Amino acid sequence: MRVLLLAPWLRPLARIHAENLQSLGVEVMMVTSNLHFESDQARPYETVLLGRPIPWAGWLPFIEAYRAAQRFQPDVVVTEMFRDPRWRLLAGLAPRVRMLHDDKPHDETHVLPWWNRLFFDRWDERADATIVFSDYVAESLRAQGRAAAPLYVAPLISDLAPAMMPEFVSAEERKNFLLIGRQQPYKNHDVVFAAWDAHTRGPAWQGDELVLLGGGDLAGPLPKHVRWQQSEFQYRDVIAELARAKGSISHYRTASQSGVQVLAMQLGVPTLASDAGALPEYQPYGASVTGIDDVQGLSQAMDALANPEEAVLQGKLAQEHYRNHYDSPVAARRLLEIFEDVTAHAPVS
Repeated sequence: MRVLLLAPWLRPLARIHAENLQSLGVEVMMVTSNLHFESDQARPYETVLLGRPIPWAGWLPFIEAYRAAQRFQPDVVVTEMFRDPRWRLLAGLAPRVRMLHDDKPHDETHVLPWWNRLFFDRWDERADATIVFSDYVAESLRAQGRAAAPLYVAPLISDLAPAMMPEFVSAEERKNFLLIGRQQPYKNHDVVFAAWDAHTRGPAWQGDELVLLGGGDLAGPLPKHVRWQQSEFQYRDVIAELARAKGSISHYRTASQSGVQVLAMQLGVPTLASDAGALPEYQPYGASVTGIDDVQGLSQAMDALANPEEAVLQGKLAQEHYRNHYDSPVAARRLLEIFEDVTAHAPVS
């Protein structure tokens, strides 16, 4: 099996898929870019292009990459979040499987530019097969009439490389709650901040901070005991802080699923999720799920995890759930099943 993986944006995630597929005997050629802030030196299976539509630049490397991909003779091409229309030529070298994370934009800040939608939306819908990462998204696509081609569900993995995994953090070292990623409207800040304020005013608060990690645009002053690190971050700089958190907050207003949620589970940090989208689908049995506007319920969930012993207990359950259902080797086996099914049913050229 030879897989051509076209991943201009989600490079860390694609690398993990590529290397786990290689461990299963799959030959992988990956065409990517340096757009992701975790990008570094190219690995042996990677070809690095611009990844963005600059019409007067990058043609020679693209032509060389196209010829190399032809020589590779892929059995299947996997596409995900294109930015450059030239990449559509690469995608035509074999039956195409698209990876689709969201059934709809999270909010207005999540809507792609008009030119991107013009070049890719209808083209993307004509893929030979689609992989989604939750039953919620699969059912949503079917309800929208957007599942004409074969539709498969695969586990969503964390984009934290297994080699970077820290040790599980003990109760004595647990501190703070986290709200990770783009700080945009879908993160439901009003409800989260109201619940946090109620928590810090009550007897369960143990002096923790609510730490926001990632850029964005928040209006108004932050509540007490809230700290915002506003720049993009690399895992090597924040991994210790992530791993020792008492809880990670994914209490979104809209969500197909959440990479933050699986990252927290991977680290052994319990997640406080809303009932939006597939967030409940990803939670371990018995973990916190509260209504989108349920300030009291979310505050009570914070109260419970303020106890470091409870945070560790729930964190161990979350990590076990991740290993059983979302770990990268589990996902790779499922992806290989899907690719074999797609190639078995592909028309003979």
